[in-house]
Amino acid sequence: MHNLKIATAQFENRSGDKAYNLSVIDKLAGQAAAQGAHVVTFHECSITGYTFARHLSREEMLDLAEYIPEGDSVQQLTDIARKHDIAVLAGLFEKDKDDKMYKGYVCVDKNGLVAKYRKLHPFINPHLTPGNEYVIFDLYGWTCSILICYDNNIIENVRAVTLMGADIIFMPHVTMCTPSTRPGAGFVNPKLWENREHDPTSLRLEFDGMKGRAWLMKWLPARAYDNAVYVVFSNPIGMDDDQLKNGCSMILDPFGDILAECRNLSDDVVTALCTPEKLQQAGGYRYRQARRPELYADIISQPHQSEQKVVWLAADE
Repeated sequence: MHNLKIATAQFENRSGDKAYNLSVIDKLAGQAAAQGAHVVTFHECSITGYTFARHLSREEMLDLAEYIPEGDSVQQLTDIARKHDIAVLAGLFEKDKDDKMYKGYVCVDKNGLVAKYRKLHPFINPHLTPGNEYVIFDLYGWTCSILICYDNNIIENVRAVTLMGADIIFMPHVTMCTPSTRPGAGFVNPKLWENREHDPTSLRLEFDGMKGRAWLMKWLPARAYDNAVYVVFSNPIGMDDDQLKNGCSMILDPFGDILAECRNLSDDVVTALCTPEKLQQAGGYRYRQARRPELYADIISQPHQSEQKVVWLAADE
């Protein structure tokens, strides 16, 4: 493996406006390529918008969703990758020939589709079907995987793709700044976003506190550290439907250290260099080698009925 330069982006998407969102992806992909990146990644449902889908009927969802890879959006994404000679990862709602719908995420390069993933734990719309498999794919000689938002909260998913060989896990999200049972959680007032040029301090205090980045820092570095993998986190900034999101797209190395982070209160892209030697230098690699699965294989694989509760969504309804 050779060194790999990866970019992660944040932007304020528009609900249901694929043309606009793809235009921003095009712009930011160009900026990433100009910074020397081989890969650029965007948040979940970055093509379609996300939170507004909680209000959509099955028919409206079917109109919004697309086939992968033959749908227009993936074709346009491939054109963007070809234009800038960079691999692009982005998300949208997917449908299949049986009209089942999924939370989809793709990686494309100038030759077309490289990988497709379906979120294992979708919840934003009741008509979505959970994915049922992990994805492992090669990108410039690096073994990569994708886990979308809530999928990363179940730590077994992260360990599973690591054991399947992942060196890099792309973690697209739409997260933070929503109510929860944890102390300090809650929505951020959209008026702070509207007034960000005159009063960035008040907005940054909300974005960086327990409603946002401070919570993220409790768990995201641990996913990278415990598994000795590169983690590429992407998240929108600004209004997503009626919710304000705080960005903080970042790249972490296998030590759990932040290599690069979007800190602007606007659309942004940052790059970081991934070097292969860290994969085995990091402590998580040694701990993986020290595992004793005979002690807990039966425990972990016990039958279990999955129960997914999203506090803010239940409160919203």
